[in-house]
Amino acid sequence: MSSGKKQTTLGRFFTLPPGTDVAVPIQSKLRAISTSSKPIDNENVASLKVEGTSSKPADNENVASPKVEGTPVKGTAAKRPKSSPDNKRPKKQMVASYSGETSSKPGSSSRHDEVDSGSEAEKPSLPPAAGREMLKKLAGDVPPAYSDWDPGKPTPYAALVTTFKLLEGTTKRLEKISHTSRFLRQVLRLSPDELLLVVHLMINKLAADFEGVEMGVGESLLMKAIGESCGRSLDKIREDHRECGDLGLVAMKSRNNQLTIFAPQPLTVAVVHKGLLDIAKVKGEGGQGRKVSAIRKLLAAAKGDEAKFLIRGLEGKLRLGLADRTVLVSLSSAFITHERELKGQKPNTAMLDEAELNLRSVYSELPSYEIIIPAIREHGIINVKQYCKLQPGVPVKPMLAKPTKAISEVLDRFENRRFTCEYKYDGERAQIHYVSPKSSIEYPPATLGGEPIKNLAKVFSRNSEDLSGKYPDILAAMNNWVRPEVESFVLDCEAVGLDEINNRLLPFQMLQTRKRKDVALEDVKIRVCVHAFDLLFLNGKPVVRESLSDRRKLMHETFIEVPNQFVFARYMDSSNLEEITVFLDQSVKDSCEGLMVKMMDGRESFYEPSQRSRNWLKIKKDYIDALGDSLDLVVIGAYWGKGKRTSVYGSFLLACYNLGTQSFESVCNIGTGFSEAELEEFYETLHPLEIDRAKPFYDHPNGNAGKPDVWFEPKVVWEVKAADLTLSPRYRAAAGLAGHRDKGVSLRFPRFIGPRTDKSGDDATSSSQIAEMYLRQDQVANKSAAKGVDDNFEY
Repeated sequence: MSSGKKQTTLGRFFTLPPGTDVAVPIQSKLRAISTSSKPIDNENVASLKVEGTSSKPADNENVASPKVEGTPVKGTAAKRPKSSPDNKRPKKQMVASYSGETSSKPGSSSRHDEVDSGSEAEKPSLPPAAGREMLKKLAGDVPPAYSDWDPGKPTPYAALVTTFKLLEGTTKRLEKISHTSRFLRQVLRLSPDELLLVVHLMINKLAADFEGVEMGVGESLLMKAIGESCGRSLDKIREDHRECGDLGLVAMKSRNNQLTIFAPQPLTVAVVHKGLLDIAKVKGEGGQGRKVSAIRKLLAAAKGDEAKFLIRGLEGKLRLGLADRTVLVSLSSAFITHERELKGQKPNTAMLDEAELNLRSVYSELPSYEIIIPAIREHGIINVKQYCKLQPGVPVKPMLAKPTKAISEVLDRFENRRFTCEYKYDGERAQIHYVSPKSSIEYPPATLGGEPIKNLAKVFSRNSEDLSGKYPDILAAMNNWVRPEVESFVLDCEAVGLDEINNRLLPFQMLQTRKRKDVALEDVKIRVCVHAFDLLFLNGKPVVRESLSDRRKLMHETFIEVPNQFVFARYMDSSNLEEITVFLDQSVKDSCEGLMVKMMDGRESFYEPSQRSRNWLKIKKDYIDALGDSLDLVVIGAYWGKGKRTSVYGSFLLACYNLGTQSFESVCNIGTGFSEAELEEFYETLHPLEIDRAKPFYDHPNGNAGKPDVWFEPKVVWEVKAADLTLSPRYRAAAGLAGHRDKGVSLRFPRFIGPRTDKSGDDATSSSQIAEMYLRQDQVANKSAAKGVDDNFEY
């Protein structure tokens, strides 16, 4: 959005009341209540300070003209509505805490945390007692689960599978960390060069997300490979699958019952990794036949449980409950123990904690094991932060915001703090990485066996997918808005569709008409404009640990606004309730979703990659005083239509995603408000994804009542809104997290908003988010005084 004015970056400061201790964060409790405001007299908002640009000129009857200033302006402290008997401070309650690790037991301590307890990223995962027990096992007091192989020899795949079996057999987080750490420690002792391959197979990713290497292979292809490898008919394989629902078990059973004349050469981690990588990269004509042949070859050498985990890995779900956090904690524990023992010493729990926090901090800014693991081996885990920092070419997971239901919540949260309000654009979150051909710095390769990074220009999605092929127009226009002296940068922004004829922004759905790859510049029909709102890296230096005020200033000094190509996100610095309300209304008029409200100064304003932070809040006009946000849910089943809709699906079963158990939990049926054309389109999209029965990781009520007529692969994500959330014995979402052990949470009156083609099933709304939204509802909060965890929604 551009009004043609050059922007300044410094805004209004607040003055603190006398005696305020600025060193201690003010723990203001959020109030989930609405604050109505009387109609705003335009004369009363004449002092409204708006900074930023719009592709559509602001309506001056609603928003005063921007006042451009180059120096800080002092203002007053945030104004808050006066308290009343109806909005007393609620008591704190323990609710579901998002950590990515959950026990399957409702009420387990690993699922709960106090809401305002501080940043999750700065706390070690292991309590002292658990840390001491971990050190005992790592130091050799407990024999490894799989006997040592000869040092320097390839790591047996059977050793990894033994660990997988242990992980599969427990739901306890600390036990998972213990099993994983011990095996990684064993690999470090005996085959350290294969540690990266072991980690790849543990997380079931053969390469970084941005490389686009996907493991998922369809059921029909896997059934064919199992049948051919084990000498069984396809009908027998299908029959077994209908009985147990797990192709991994079918493969293990088939392989165990197969007679062999010669014992095959045992599988190694390196052989399996290369085999799976080759399968994932097969493209082109005859690709399916080559995949079946490669899978058959691996299965022929597999023994026992090896076949089970090979097939599960190819399906894309190992179902071990091994989240990223578990791997990071385990890897750090193994490294610190190994390093100390090489010096004839033993680590203590403080070293264990320091190693974990170092690795988690590094991984949040540089999520590339390909760079991190070699660096730790060379420099040690305590020093890794000096050598592994955010760099171009490796996209980071974006910082996420927490939704709010009322502007009063914003004022409470940012009480006596300086904050800014930015337009929340209805586009696709994008991260632009750039290294000039003239750069004086060469960056480490971001891929296994890759070349040093120089002369780079790429666009990445919020999920680290390479979108450069989708947005050639962004890359082609970069020379227009990047100053020539800039050597490198990483920019957080929103790619927004633009109607150049009517000079207005287009909704997110319009961008989804583009192909995701290989878009020719001349074929682009819907232009996009980049709306930049944050700078993460500039000229060889990460700036994520500088204040938002400083990052914004750098961003405005580094880039040049070009109408309809590149503009800065429109923003306003104000703490006045009425002014924020007017700015929110104006954002909606300008075809935006609402506002983002962000802390401006101090540590709380640092950019926190992959964190769901209360230092960024979002306000959407359509959910003030309502549920609080839309949900992104996975379509896992459908029911045939009735009457004239018998040839298509008439309604659908939707699910959220449990990050801890890695399962999809049913949350509602949706079947109203669809047009005939939409149902036809849904059928075309979903029919190829039909499967014989529910996946083992679908959590839904047993029995025939409410059972869908067809089941789907968890590939399609829809954005859905609802009137409110309620407990239900029929659905399984957040069961045990929302105050009832046996009942899940369901949506009342759900309505379809649109597809989320930019998200995969694993990116759906999580169980802990569902619990959070349920507990924040007024009718629930007034009873339980609940406060909740940070959300995981798209910026």
